[in-house]
Order: sequence, then structure tokens, then C-alpha cells
Amino acid sequence: MTELNAYARFLDGRAAEAILAATPGALRAAVEKMSAEQASAPMAPGKWSAAEVLCHVADCELVFAFRLRQTLAEDGPTIQPFDQDKWAATYKGVDAGEALAAFAAFRAWNLQLIKGALPGAANRPVTHPERGTMTFLTIVETMAGHDLNHLAQLEKLAK
Repeated sequence: MTELNAYARFLDGRAAEAILAATPGALRAAVEKMSAEQASAPMAPGKWSAAEVLCHVADCELVFAFRLRQTLAEDGPTIQPFDQDKWAATYKGVDAGEALAAFAAFRAWNLQLIKGALPGAANRPVTHPERGTMTFLTIVETMAGHDLNHLAQLEKLAK
């Protein structure tokens, strides 16, 4: 079994909710430093472009939205993993701005849910088939760490 939150190391003691709220603006700032050509070019051979990373975070936000709501609505649900590389097969040609707009909309919706659910729902259990039993709060912290991981990639590319 893998660790519950592989992204926890990115949090560095910072509050997950603050990271989640800041991410759309930070992503936008990073992408605004890139030309359209830079945003659509792979970061390295076999790697995603900045636009594809934005598509990925938008897809993940949609997945997190379902997982959060399932955890609140059901008693001890098992969430469905997904193959990010298979999902990424649809990303070619998607505009970075469109992906960022989708992410920002999903994030605003998720933040509204999270703010209403915490702290009361923090310990609601959920099972990930590959990671084991976790909580609603673990999902929120995973979201924040995932944000920071991909934001660092985009900021590096924007330099």
C-alpha cells in the first residue's frame, strides 16, 4: 500500500484551505508569463506541456469534487482511482486559458463545499483502493499538495 497523501510533503505546514484558495491566481500568474508557444510545448521529451498540466489539474479538480461529495454523502465509500495518462490522451490542442478557466470554476465550487464541511467532516472516512482508508481532510490536503507540485512545474517553465 502507498502512503495516504503522497503530496503532504509539499504543504510544509501551510493550511490546505489557504493553498487551495490561492492556486487559481498563482496558476494564472505563471501562465501569463508564457507565450502561447511556450504553453503548448512539452516541458521535456515525453512530458506534458503547461497547457496539458492545466488540463490535468482541471480533470483532477473534477475528480476531487466527486470524491469530496461522495465522502460527505455516503458512509465509508470507496473512491475510484483513474489513469491520468489515459485521461491525458484527450489534452492535445486544448488552450491553456480554457483549461485554467475550467479549473478555476471547479475550484471555486469545491472551496464552497470544503468551507461548509470543515471542520465537522474532517474525519469522515473514505477508502482509496491503492492508498487505504483516509479522511475527507486527507483529500483536501492531497488537493493542496497536488496544486503545489504542479504550480512549481509551471513556475519553473515560466522562468
